Amino acid sequence: MTPPGRDGVPRSAGAADTSVAAFFDLDKTIIAKSSTLAFSRPFFDEGLINRRAVLKSSYAQFLFLLTAADRDQVERLRRHVTQMCAGWDVDQVRGIVAETLHDIVDPLVFAEATDLIAGHRARGHDVVIVSASGSEIVEPIGEMLGVDTTVASRMEVVDGHYSGEVEFYCYGDGKVTAMEELAARRGYDLEACFAYSDSITDLPMLAAVGHPTAVNPDRQLRRAAATHGWPVLTFSRPVSLRERIPGAPSRGTLTGAAAVGVGAVVAGGLTYAALHKGRNRKSR
Repeated sequence: MTPPGRDGVPRSAGAADTSVAAFFDLDKTIIAKSSTLAFSRPFFDEGLINRRAVLKSSYAQFLFLLTAADRDQVERLRRHVTQMCAGWDVDQVRGIVAETLHDIVDPLVFAEATDLIAGHRARGHDVVIVSASGSEIVEPIGEMLGVDTTVASRMEVVDGHYSGEVEFYCYGDGKVTAMEELAARRGYDLEACFAYSDSITDLPMLAAVGHPTAVNPDRQLRRAAATHGWPVLTFSRPVSLRERIPGAPSRGTLTGAAAVGVGAVVAGGLTYAALHKGRNRKSR
């Protein structure tokens, strides 16, 4: 007997398997750089961050390409970023990002990631981006890619300004919680689902599904993938999203820009501080 679909209606033998989702991390999995470090220059130009933060974010981007911050470092970054963003005007942030998101993100999308997403869509799978970056930056990227759903961090807004508190932090076990809640609502069988990420911090996300894959893995995740017998993929060809995906939105349509994720561009300086501090501690 053919099993029922997520709405309780039996699926025909040739029907798409809508009980399956493919969960994708964003940074270094779909796009070639950190989405949270990419906007330091526009924010400097508008006076939200200073020159020192810009310089540190450039160095942090370099480190990001070489290594991955551990859980303690990421938690420190989260606290510092939310404190630094406290008081920022939401409309100002959205305006800045609306003007720059397309130019910054469009050339960074991995061609291999778009092919993989297209393959899942062809098989009838839902495609979900699960990212620690802010929903206001993740959602427009998801729209450009044509994914079904995005799940991301959310910062609290009070009277049109960021309060410095986080409503939901989509990181580590928080990603798994979000995936489980989404699976319960949409009828996904996580054992039949897929997940893709580059970072050891996403080990819970990968372990939560039946078909995990490491993409451009950091050293720790590569070891974990070898231990568990998980596939490893290498993505290396960033392409223009508009050229890759016909009908991708133009810059003017990208108005749903960036609170937590974009606010977190300041994490460039914070990443530098955290990693530099850790390096000094090891050298003692």
